[in-house]
Amino acid sequence: MDSPSRLPDPPIRRLARPFVRFLQIESASGVVLLICTAAALGLANSPWAEAFRGFWQTHLRIGIGPWGLDESLLHWVNDALMTIFFFVVGLEIKREIVAGELRDPKKAALPVMAALGGMIAPASIYWLLLGGQPGASGWGIPMATDIAFVVGFLALLGPRVPFGLKILLLSLAIADDLGAVLVIAVFYSTNISLGALLLAALGFGVTYFLNCLGVRRVAIYVVVGAFIWLAFLKSGIHPTVAGVLLGLLTPASAWVGERALIDVVADVLNSLRADQDGKPEYHHRPLLGQLEMAARESTSPLERLEASLHPWVAFIIMPVFALANAGVSIELGALGHPVALGVAAGLVVGKPLGILVFSWLAVSVGLARLPSGVTWQVMLGAGCLAGIGFTMSLFVAGLALDGELLDASKIGTLAGSALSAIPGCILLLAFLPRRAA
Repeated sequence: MDSPSRLPDPPIRRLARPFVRFLQIESASGVVLLICTAAALGLANSPWAEAFRGFWQTHLRIGIGPWGLDESLLHWVNDALMTIFFFVVGLEIKREIVAGELRDPKKAALPVMAALGGMIAPASIYWLLLGGQPGASGWGIPMATDIAFVVGFLALLGPRVPFGLKILLLSLAIADDLGAVLVIAVFYSTNISLGALLLAALGFGVTYFLNCLGVRRVAIYVVVGAFIWLAFLKSGIHPTVAGVLLGLLTPASAWVGERALIDVVADVLNSLRADQDGKPEYHHRPLLGQLEMAARESTSPLERLEASLHPWVAFIIMPVFALANAGVSIELGALGHPVALGVAAGLVVGKPLGILVFSWLAVSVGLARLPSGVTWQVMLGAGCLAGIGFTMSLFVAGLALDGELLDASKIGTLAGSALSAIPGCILLLAFLPRRAA
């Protein structure tokens, strides 16, 4: 009789496993992100500030002969490394649509409506403060939530945070990440090249065809993905959008089912038991190759890629992005700049206001209901925490603004995120009951 440890997990545990792993990684990465942000700010306001900024302007050329790309390290981080970040975002969005809160329209209603309000209200407040002025194009900066910091703060609150609230905030952040991607593609793309877009479309067609054929070699997709990235780079649409689209194209179902895997394992074991006559090792290689392939393909490409890439994104790419983008010189009165005030007001006031109002509307008309253990006071605290808009806000700021306006937006993002975290934690501490660890 098999021991309980060898029995298959219940379906609910298999479905929850990716979410639990995601939350654990995000919680730890939030600490790393905070350290790198503090380091960037410290260096940007130290005697080594010029050397620090100069380092990120160092050019790196990648190419063969006359063909190549010659960009600063800052551009390589924002255009190349962040494409991998957005690819993982695409994987997360698809996972949520296929197996998460966004799969069921009734369950998706609350995070989607909350995300919609959390995008519209901050953008509207920013536009009301800066419409028609220099920096008005930065209205998209306060729209997104940084899930790494949010989950990090939730982890500090311990077991008192209900799992339903974590899933709600995760789904909300993923939904407004999708909104931010659409905003980047539609409003922050310039000089569109139809020829380059057609080449990118060809690349997506090849990717889909390879998926249909059952091609599973990652190296092939890396080559096709690099071609698509280059096409987007020349198209006028930011190449990170290609990352999201590739993530959405990634198959979410395993090629080898659980029953087939068991059959392959049984065949291999039976063959190995039968061959006790000292046959050479290479005799078993075909069978072992089948076992290796079956084990690998019993997990969907989406889950496999997310599991392998997520730690790299969380602990390498996002911290490097923070080091490259969060370093801004802080001067007395800098927060009084209209752009800084607009971003901070959007995050501190707009985020909780939009999330609370749109959530209330969704619940009032019967589209959704609050998760177990979540009250409206808790929703207010969660809305404040959602005002932490670090990574995506800095990214959009780099697309929308430059020079003094960009520096002001970074200050507004950092100040607004900090001012959102404080009341968010206080409200959740006040209204969430203590639970046994």
